[in-house]
Amino acid sequence: MFRNLLNRLFTEDTEPRPLAADDAEVAVAALLVRVARADDHYNAVEKRRIDQVLARLHGLGLADAAERRSVAEMIEAEAPDTVRFTRLIKDRVSLDDRMAIIGAMWEISLADNHRAANEETAIRLVSGLLGVTDRDSALQRRRVAGGR
Repeated sequence: MFRNLLNRLFTEDTEPRPLAADDAEVAVAALLVRVARADDHYNAVEKRRIDQVLARLHGLGLADAAERRSVAEMIEAEAPDTVRFTRLIKDRVSLDDRMAIIGAMWEISLADNHRAANEETAIRLVSGLLGVTDRDSALQRRRVAGGR
């Protein structure tokens, strides 16, 4: 399954097409995993938070969300550099959804109640690559941090 998704995500297309809903969900989950792994401390708290975020965003049960995360972990490990990965998502996911992705990334980053510079750097990089302004990213961070 994940090999087919990788091929669809990373095959150059002259006409960008929207990702299928399941593919987009797994691609977003892979970005969440990438941020959680950015500080080299990918732990159970972050995995649980990713599951919760995926369940909330996509109306999944926790078991289904954990399965998506598991697939996303494999995709993230195989995915090329963040620049190419996010360019394809930017071309195929709406701006509102990309802003929600940044909010989810901040939620994962703050899940362990520790602000890690590597995770923040990764979010800032992804924000810019997804076409989300620094201001909008900061607003998402404040929104997430305020809900804690």
